[in-house]
Amino acid sequence: MRKKFLFGVVLGCALLAAGCGSKPVNSPEPELREETGNLTEKAEEEVPEETPVPEETPVPEETSVPEKVTEAPETVTVVSKEARVEANGREVFIKGYMPDDNEKHPAVILSHGYNGSHADFTKECKYYAENGYVAYALDFCGGSGRSKSSGKSTETTIFTEKEDLLAVYNYVSGLENVDSEKIYLFGGSQGGLVTALAAEELSDKIEGMALYFPAFNIPDDWRNTYKTEEEIPETTDFWGLRLGKCFFTSIRDFYTFDNIGTFSEKVLIIHGDKDTIAPLSVGKKAAELYSNAELVILPGEGHGFTPAGAVTAMEKVLEFMQGEE
Repeated sequence: MRKKFLFGVVLGCALLAAGCGSKPVNSPEPELREETGNLTEKAEEEVPEETPVPEETPVPEETSVPEKVTEAPETVTVVSKEARVEANGREVFIKGYMPDDNEKHPAVILSHGYNGSHADFTKECKYYAENGYVAYALDFCGGSGRSKSSGKSTETTIFTEKEDLLAVYNYVSGLENVDSEKIYLFGGSQGGLVTALAAEELSDKIEGMALYFPAFNIPDDWRNTYKTEEEIPETTDFWGLRLGKCFFTSIRDFYTFDNIGTFSEKVLIIHGDKDTIAPLSVGKKAAELYSNAELVILPGEGHGFTPAGAVTAMEKVLEFMQGEE
């Protein structure tokens, strides 16, 4: 189908997913900075040997936060809930925001970028909940120094993160307040790559997919850094996180654009034209692969949107999801 290329308007002049300058990009929160660098530029700071594993404590399947989180002008009261989801022996922490009622709602699952966390998408989750969505963000296991999920950073890979996301999808799709036929995936940077891979498996089980500056170039960049498998060390300290050898060997022979593009539902890609981490050319190439894709280009935006750019992107995603209903 015809792809549409739109140019967004940036209202003003902030971190990740596959990386940001001296620190990886997490998500388009208003506080994120515009970054420079490339995906294989190593951080100099010392990092812990591995992501701490949360203490094992009995956790109910879902716990509600008693107080009201916010109230939208349309009198939609929003509450938050937390849960832990099992994924191949790991525990994935998720936090969601949703309308405080007994109705069924469409849902969206948000995936953070490299060394990010669920908290990077708090603003987006609240915004979508205020507009009638059940919005859950997750912490990838071992995917961050701030993760509330189990697992070691030295054991995480793109593919373990995909398993985490698929497990969260299965959980969210079974919730009583979720319309299982109207679920969207949303990912930023490395989380965008993971989201695209999960969408290939879920296919028409989801309504659509929205991506912020997807870092589809991660495997290529690391192949350029480590020319042979023998060059890959047992651990690599990169942008505030210690990665194990498995992260790199698992994508050694993986070529992103050979493994995405068959997802036939609607796709929205939002990309800045000043992105030096995941260049705009990456977003353009992906948009050409999907049969039903829209690429929105934000002038002047980099890898991690400015506050104004983040608001524009957030609103574009809502329009995209509402247009699917």
